[in-house]
Amino acid sequence: MKIVGSIYRDMVISAACCLDNNKETVNNLNVFPVPDGDTGINMSLTMSGVRGDYENFDGNLGEAAQKAANLMLRGARGNSGVILSLFFRGIAKAWKEENAADCEEVIEGFKKGVSEAYRAVMNPTEGTILTVMRVMTETAEDAVHKGIVREVPDLFHFMYKAAEETLNKTPEMLPILKQAGVVDSGGAGFLCVMEGMVKCLDGAPVKAVESASKPKENASADFSTFNTDDIKYAYCTECIVTKSEKYAGEDTADALHQFIMKLGDSVVFVDDSEIIKLHVHTNKPGKVLTEALRYGSLYTVKIENMKHQHSNLSEDKEESETEENIPEEINDGPVPIEKKYGFVTVCMGDGIHSLFSDLAADNIVSGGQTMNPSTEDIVSAVEKTPAEIVFVLPNNKNIYMVSEQASRIVDSRRVVVIETVSVPEGIAAMLSFDESASVEDNIAAMKEAVSNVTTLSSTYAVRDTEIGDTAIKAGETLGLYNGKIVCTSDERLTCIEGLLTKVNDASLVTILYGEGSNEDEANAVAEILTEKFPGAEIMVLNGGQPVYSYIISIE
Repeated sequence: MKIVGSIYRDMVISAACCLDNNKETVNNLNVFPVPDGDTGINMSLTMSGVRGDYENFDGNLGEAAQKAANLMLRGARGNSGVILSLFFRGIAKAWKEENAADCEEVIEGFKKGVSEAYRAVMNPTEGTILTVMRVMTETAEDAVHKGIVREVPDLFHFMYKAAEETLNKTPEMLPILKQAGVVDSGGAGFLCVMEGMVKCLDGAPVKAVESASKPKENASADFSTFNTDDIKYAYCTECIVTKSEKYAGEDTADALHQFIMKLGDSVVFVDDSEIIKLHVHTNKPGKVLTEALRYGSLYTVKIENMKHQHSNLSEDKEESETEENIPEEINDGPVPIEKKYGFVTVCMGDGIHSLFSDLAADNIVSGGQTMNPSTEDIVSAVEKTPAEIVFVLPNNKNIYMVSEQASRIVDSRRVVVIETVSVPEGIAAMLSFDESASVEDNIAAMKEAVSNVTTLSSTYAVRDTEIGDTAIKAGETLGLYNGKIVCTSDERLTCIEGLLTKVNDASLVTILYGEGSNEDEANAVAEILTEKFPGAEIMVLNGGQPVYSYIISIE
């Protein structure tokens, strides 16, 4: 047996469903007890694109692998999601010219996947998803070369077992995993991917578990409660293009593919030797057809107004569909360049959002702990920034890799990602920016400003655990010093006092209070800080951030 395009497609879809069904289990393996255990969600969202139009994709192995990789790459969220998407991107690169894959080709694809994933991480740590991918592939390669495994289904069973064994060893590789009594969450997510693939080859592909809230089979959806404003793109646009002689052959219309991806969502794109078949939800159907005509003649065209379809279903005739009802195009290609420098920053909370706006951030992507934006979210924000050079401030360690990935996709302007891992670091970076300075001098200044910032924060424990010598109980307040848990307490103010024992000096302090706190308590925190640092300038702002009751910047 060999893997062909349709088999690979079904294997990837089964893997996505298996991952989605187990995302909460993967989330709960998060080492730290803070409420940001979103590894499973990030990995599941990364693969979620293959559970839509990809199900109808009909191409050879190379095409199927490329399609899956493209969907995952743009939807990648969080570090584990980026690593997973790059693994599949490597497979696609190895199989680009393949119509089918036997054991040798499978190993070559997975080796390339591991290589691509490792390239994204500057200092790989043993005991993570990368280790599970690598050891599994190395073990399988040895088995194939020795003739222990000769058939593709047997190879995937062998790889699953090797991945499982490696995952179970991760606590021995990373002491913090052993201390918490868990295996690596990213590795566990990858094992779900392998499980889905194996079950598909066994003839029992994994299906997405139906939600308990799903209506009964005989129930009818109440369309009258659905708001048409929620329809982001109004026109379902499909066409088949008979290729002109200039574009004859496979994979000659990638530019058209990229063009329509920027005009909407739900994109399906088949680039065959003689025809192009595309599907997209967009607000600019005319632009889609005009661009498509550059590649040949239109064989079939179908455009449906989804808002109008909704109106018919709800039988609501009070308000007719008009052009004005259609939402403004969100990402109709890169905006024109009007200045030298621009900023894209990531944050959560109305107050923090306003703060970055006041500092002249051009575009702000909503995201942070528990809600990591996708690669496409960052790309869209960058392309909507009218600058020749766009600085991206991720402000979270789990968004840095996604930002880096976005910087490699954008080709309409230069993108510079500054490695900020907290909101205070992002603020410091923007305050150090000098519009008259060169890009290199600004990068150096921002990095220096970031290095001078200490971030203190408080949140709550979501479960009992042990970190180092610290026993933590669910519900306790946790104090974090530059992202590391250093104290716990039943009282927030006591926890803040514990955090301050780690800081010796301060000239500027900014207190951002959020979920669970209030202005009165924040002022009490300010008094504690004033007593600790009598000469420091102290500001109190309502950040409105979720998860963290306080984020305190100390410079």
